[in-house]
Amino acid sequence: MDVYQKINVLSQEAGYEVSEREAIKSIRGFDIPENSGSGKQKFGSSHEKVRRGLPAEKMPIFNAAAGGGKRVPLLKILLTSVCENNCNYCGCRSGRDFERFEFKADELAKAFMSMVRAGLVQGLFLSSGVAGGGVRTQDRLLATADILRNKMGYKGYLHLKIMPGAEWDQIYAGMRLANRVSVNLESPNTTCLKMLAPKKQFLEQLLLRIRWIDEIRQKYPARYGWGGKWPSSTTQFVVGAVPDSDQMFLRTSTQLHRELRLQRVYYAKFNPVHGTPLEEKRGEDPKRIQRLYQADFLIRDYGYQLGDFQFNGHHNLSLDIDPKLAWASMNLYENPIEINQAERSALLRIPGIGPKRADMIISERKKSKIASLNDLRSIGILCERFMPFILINGKQPDHQLPLW
Repeated sequence: MDVYQKINVLSQEAGYEVSEREAIKSIRGFDIPENSGSGKQKFGSSHEKVRRGLPAEKMPIFNAAAGGGKRVPLLKILLTSVCENNCNYCGCRSGRDFERFEFKADELAKAFMSMVRAGLVQGLFLSSGVAGGGVRTQDRLLATADILRNKMGYKGYLHLKIMPGAEWDQIYAGMRLANRVSVNLESPNTTCLKMLAPKKQFLEQLLLRIRWIDEIRQKYPARYGWGGKWPSSTTQFVVGAVPDSDQMFLRTSTQLHRELRLQRVYYAKFNPVHGTPLEEKRGEDPKRIQRLYQADFLIRDYGYQLGDFQFNGHHNLSLDIDPKLAWASMNLYENPIEINQAERSALLRIPGIGPKRADMIISERKKSKIASLNDLRSIGILCERFMPFILINGKQPDHQLPLW
């Protein structure tokens, strides 16, 4: 198997790593049209020369968010699919019978840089199965990152996975090379993790590493980090593989955001994989993932607390109504918010108003009082969703009472 075939395989095996909340699609240009007859890929004219010599297979390249609405084409890949862990949901688990592949550090670095020079990718998400222990695997990941940064001059985006059991010095070294680092907690607590990944330890192996990441950021000047700033940090949960609940996830994510300053918590929908102990279990409802993300953003960006959410008898969020609208329906019908007087934190509680719209309202009312819905519409704010929950100069706008 040549290097680009290995990229194809190990990229697909990294599919369990969630790099973006939205569905991510391969970039256009890697599919061989079935009716082309020539056996050659159809590329845009600007890419013909730079792609010469690259593979004919479709390689998964993902569009990751880069802030400001920009997207970065990203190669998401495992250094090796060999893994000594026996996570019950994972296709790379040690007990599953399939062909394994791996890269040497310099081999992957060279192949990735050829893709960068070809204009195919601008970033790398580098993870790995655990082979020979977490410390040894982390050394191999660090070696790849070091070659890219210090030998090949790569200055683009690098997301580096921190392995279970990685040492403090390894994490520090990784944070000096990466734009983002992450530790996959996988489960919200020790009990769930034992059912999902029996060989992993929630507190000692995983959560402790997230604490170390935050301690390094607090202890050392940002200039020590890559590009003069410390990398952001994230984690990932697997949702629905074992008896978990939204309340469990959100309790843990609240701690991660508030105490350990995680940039993002990702929620991976459980999908059964053939040859694993959970292959007969039904995949999780994607609507549940959506609700978890909505609630997580409310905690991270809107100041919500765990007690603000309504959970059903199974301690899950409703699938029928988003959590912000559920809170407003319970709390604001009888006590609507005065749009001309409310503080920013109160405005953020109104469905349909996020940070940008809240700032627009505050800016507008500094000029003159908001007198009507038309004043809000004139600054680009759509009012239909939040009319039942607001007052304008003491009066509630006309609206239809049914919300759903």
